[in-house]
Amino acid sequence: MKLVEPIVGWQAEMADIRRDIHAHPELAYEEVRTADLVARLLESWGIPTHKGLGITGVVGVIQGATQTGRAIGLRADMDALPMQEANTFSHASKHAGVMHACGHDGHTAMLLAAARYLAQHRDFPGTVYVIFQPAEEGFSGAKKMIDDGLFRQFPMEAVFGMHNWPGIDAGAFAVHDGPVMASSNTFEITIRGKGAHAAMPNLGHDPVMAAVQLAQAFQTIITREVDPLDPAVLSITQIHSGSADNVIPDEAVMRGTVRTFSDGAIDLIERRTREIATLTCQALNCSVQFDFHRRYPPTINNAGEAAFCAQVLQDIVGADKVELARAPSMGAEDFAFMLKEKPGCYVWIGNGHGDHRGSGHGLGPCMLHNSSYDFNDEVLPLGASYWVELARRRLAQPSEGD
Repeated sequence: MKLVEPIVGWQAEMADIRRDIHAHPELAYEEVRTADLVARLLESWGIPTHKGLGITGVVGVIQGATQTGRAIGLRADMDALPMQEANTFSHASKHAGVMHACGHDGHTAMLLAAARYLAQHRDFPGTVYVIFQPAEEGFSGAKKMIDDGLFRQFPMEAVFGMHNWPGIDAGAFAVHDGPVMASSNTFEITIRGKGAHAAMPNLGHDPVMAAVQLAQAFQTIITREVDPLDPAVLSITQIHSGSADNVIPDEAVMRGTVRTFSDGAIDLIERRTREIATLTCQALNCSVQFDFHRRYPPTINNAGEAAFCAQVLQDIVGADKVELARAPSMGAEDFAFMLKEKPGCYVWIGNGHGDHRGSGHGLGPCMLHNSSYDFNDEVLPLGASYWVELARRRLAQPSEGD
């Protein structure tokens, strides 16, 4: 394993920063303390820093020894989740109901270490923008930063992201050529019928039966209309209706989620769920209100950038430690918005299998979004080294116009 010195020597400092962030988690667009910490450290290393993009986002500007007009972006997320932590170790969350259960504390620490090194060793051409993003967990912080002018104010040719992944060995990575994470979409369907006595159903129009038929019919979209080679998931997660066992209610509400790896699949599913809901409810003498919300697009790596990142990683940890055929995840990631705007690649760094946790961890598995999760501090130097090598090598490559 070829790690960058002196980053290896900073591991204890990196772990302290990571654990401090873990102990003081902040929710989407509330990352004030975290953003202040990030900005203070960047400025102490001589890095010009911009705050407030995307409300609580931070961008550091690291210029190399020579300016070529080229630049890339490296992104880490900062927000926590609205969860109660089960761990009781010394750096467990001090805020009830808020927890770093996805490793954004580790992502921030790794990018900070890389920024520190690049600021001290400006032996690269061009500019590296280090992007500390708020509100990844369901609140579109990446889109907010873009809308606030991220790529206008800090023009870059490509942008790169990294997320820890439990279940992949510490010291290993996964790189995908194409889809990495799915789109995230939600729907809410309100069916209005005509209430009646349950013993006299002929006098009413039953919204519960309409909901049941929709639940069954929607699955035929996945099994009979979406291309079987284009994965898609449609899950109905809520059906709310009624208050008594002898009353047919006036209304039923259904909610759920749709995940896909392509825009074409989500276009089809949105259109067909709307049509089926409208026509089925009409046939059953009910009215319907149909709302479909596209939250996050699919996260799709560019082939060229994925190949480049894979080569960088193979040179650091060896080809046997870089998975190129690992299945993508049906989870979602708002780095997708950045990849919609710029070429780039999002990689997974192994977080191990949970045995890095000492005493005081919860009884659950060390998986993402689990109350017993904790980031693996052993991989901090590795992730930071990857960022440094990626930046150096990408900016040293000839540009397409050269």
